[in-house]
Amino acid sequence: MEQVPTALWVVFMLVLLALAFDFMNGFHDAANSIATVVSTGVLKPLQAVLFAAFFNFVAYFIFALSVAATIGKGVVMPGIVDMHVVFGALVGAITWNIITWWYGIPSSSSHALIGGIVGAAIAKAGTGVLIGAGILKIVAFILVSPLMGFLLGSLMMVIVAWVCRKRTPSQTDRWFRRLQLASAAAYSLGHGGNDAQKTAGIIWLLLMAATASGVQGLPEWMKADKNYLPGWVVIACYITIGLGTMFGGWRIVKTMGQKITKLKPVGGFCAETGGAMTLFTATALGIPVSTTHTITGAIVGVGSVERASGVRWGVAGGIVWAWIFTIPASAFVAAVAYWISLQLF
Repeated sequence: MEQVPTALWVVFMLVLLALAFDFMNGFHDAANSIATVVSTGVLKPLQAVLFAAFFNFVAYFIFALSVAATIGKGVVMPGIVDMHVVFGALVGAITWNIITWWYGIPSSSSHALIGGIVGAAIAKAGTGVLIGAGILKIVAFILVSPLMGFLLGSLMMVIVAWVCRKRTPSQTDRWFRRLQLASAAAYSLGHGGNDAQKTAGIIWLLLMAATASGVQGLPEWMKADKNYLPGWVVIACYITIGLGTMFGGWRIVKTMGQKITKLKPVGGFCAETGGAMTLFTATALGIPVSTTHTITGAIVGVGSVERASGVRWGVAGGIVWAWIFTIPASAFVAAVAYWISLQLF
């Protein structure tokens, strides 16, 4: 039997590692899609994860691949990316996700991946290979996305309060138990549309590097360039993130749905709608944002409109610290993993 070149095995293993990150992204960020709908009692946890997973995948048919293009071509110069850089980026992102999941901290899988790419690229070639405009856009939205979520969530809450001012609380609650299904679906669409494309982007980087370096035996269906991302990559990423969401991340659900503020169906609807509007906007602009940051901002916005003292600002502050540390922490781990990979393959 003819032996398959080692480099080809490495490409296959890195694709699987990227899909493992994608699965963990769905697992880790399931809370973002379902925390409000579970905490308000509109859906049971199992119903909610199946519901969210379905709409994660449906996003494949709705959104263009703008976010994947940003990851694949807008963070570091694609020409310097090789298998060692991709390995370092994925290990850095996965390690940070595991740590934050274990402690129930709703950090950003998106920014963990960005930090991983940046850390591994710097370890290989220094800061000169970074694309400043792309990174600046992503970093800016660390602040912009939760602020947009906050403003849109609180604005939705004010509008709903005015529209329902003549309705009894029981009537309002009954209406918004139904409407929250629509808002949860919209948020899950935004989650799938933005997050699945991030993994597609890192696989795109890998396949471009493998194609450019002339990996022996690389099949045609795995070849890519800056103008072509194989369709199977996108489909695999959407399916995998949906599966990850189905398994859910219950530690983080508790933080997002209960510890920041107590939500009623009307508040859940407003938070999800404000968050979904933010995600749709960012995805259309090709900006990989954090679904965690977005829904946290929206939940805080809704809670502050109802009663400022009802928001547990200490919990929210702790989450912000996790946001700040995500990129540098994952970048450091990625740099170490890059150096280790040089000894492995």
